[in-house]
Amino acid sequence: MTTTTPVDLWVDPICPWAWMTSRWLLEASQVRGFDVRFHTMSLAVLNQGRDLPEEYVALMEKAWGPVRVMMAVEAAHGEPGLRRFYDAYGAHYHVGGQRDDLREATVAALDGAGLEPALIDAFDDHAWDDALNTSHHQGMDAVGMDVGTPVIHVGEVAFFGPVVTPAPKGEAAGRLFDGVLAVASTPGFYEIKRTRTVGPIFE
Repeated sequence: MTTTTPVDLWVDPICPWAWMTSRWLLEASQVRGFDVRFHTMSLAVLNQGRDLPEEYVALMEKAWGPVRVMMAVEAAHGEPGLRRFYDAYGAHYHVGGQRDDLREATVAALDGAGLEPALIDAFDDHAWDDALNTSHHQGMDAVGMDVGTPVIHVGEVAFFGPVVTPAPKGEAAGRLFDGVLAVASTPGFYEIKRTRTVGPIFE
């Protein structure tokens, strides 16, 4: 069950599983002939008001910064700029393992994507929060708030996941896309899941 409909992907740049899914989806797009459009969701928005471990609360307080910058990048450079930023962020933060400082990772991503250094000003600028909330809910409302990122929309079909590692390549990526879309398109289907035994494998 393939598609030529554009596939919309919502990500928070600090999520390693969203990064893995994005790499798979880009690979699948090459063998199935669809376009991928990137959008911003926010784990900080998603987790507002939730009872979370202290360490995760501290991470969520910092997590506002990168997604605000994503909104500023998209406003200035459209979806292509947003994708460049996300690719550069993931290369630095996930693949490069530079996860200690979200501001530093954001600065590095702007540089790696060839974007204006001044866009880092959005990191602490609450003026971007309304646009961020709008983008977040455009992705999340269709799947509900008891899931995280990644979220994928294919036309009217929306779902969380898949969570997969390592990211399949070539025809294997295409077959996974076919199967995921077939399952997600089935009325009344909600979940397939098994316990994760390994973390993300960045290749």
